[in-house]
Amino acid sequence: MRLLLDPQLNPATETGWRRRWFDIIYRHDSPPARNFDLALIAAIVASVAVIMLDSVPEYHSKYGRELYVLEWVFTGLFTLEYIARMVVVRRPVRYGLSSWGIIDLLSILPTYVSVLVPGAQSLLAVRILRILRLFRILKLTQYVDEGGMLIGSLWRSRRKIFVFLSAVLTVAVIFGAIMYVVEGPEHGFNSIPTSMYWAIVTMATVGFGDIAPVTPLGRFIASVLILIGYSIIAVPTGIYTAELATSLREASHTSKRDSRGCPECGLEGHDPDARHCRQCGNKLPARMG
Repeated sequence: MRLLLDPQLNPATETGWRRRWFDIIYRHDSPPARNFDLALIAAIVASVAVIMLDSVPEYHSKYGRELYVLEWVFTGLFTLEYIARMVVVRRPVRYGLSSWGIIDLLSILPTYVSVLVPGAQSLLAVRILRILRLFRILKLTQYVDEGGMLIGSLWRSRRKIFVFLSAVLTVAVIFGAIMYVVEGPEHGFNSIPTSMYWAIVTMATVGFGDIAPVTPLGRFIASVLILIGYSIIAVPTGIYTAELATSLREASHTSKRDSRGCPECGLEGHDPDARHCRQCGNKLPARMG
């Protein structure tokens, strides 16, 4: 986790309760830290299950009060966890503005805000706030190393995927306009946006069938678009796979490093034969075994 390598967030040179709780909350290589992670994962899964059960009318009518109490219990636990994460780091504001800090805040904020929202005339807003509590499940990703690798690969391929989506949108606009002219409103193609919807569904090979061409020329154009869809549907997969392969090679190289942390700046992941920190030059502790 990047927080461990950030000297502005990591109290590596401190001792006492703050350093001890930082190791428990943010590190995952000791029995107390692992137990904390397991307890938090169980709380996240249980809280998401409560939210899902509360959306079922039958359970909401029978166990609404109990589910409401459980929701506030989990909100209290996650609030304490959020406060603890802010307290043990050197720069709480910097953590609060990070991606993990925002996810932690989104996991508790909707419950508090929903109390301030009027119920009857703002039912949709209340439902949205309840759904936003499902952001808690995103907290699970910080405990899965492979999840970070998948997200990192997707982020590095974002420009290529954006270009691909732009090309797909261009094709949808062109074919949507053509079908609007060829088929017309009498066959369901009432507007260019509606025709674009049909083009996207056709390219994705979903085939809802709510709008379909009737004329011979329209069916020919649809056949061409289907072939185009088959030819481009594998493009984002190839882009993402290439970036993922690069990430796997980098991870394989990184796994050869040991886990000794620098006692001065807290940097980890040094070469097995390293004697000094590559960031600050301080002497590293001897390897065990």
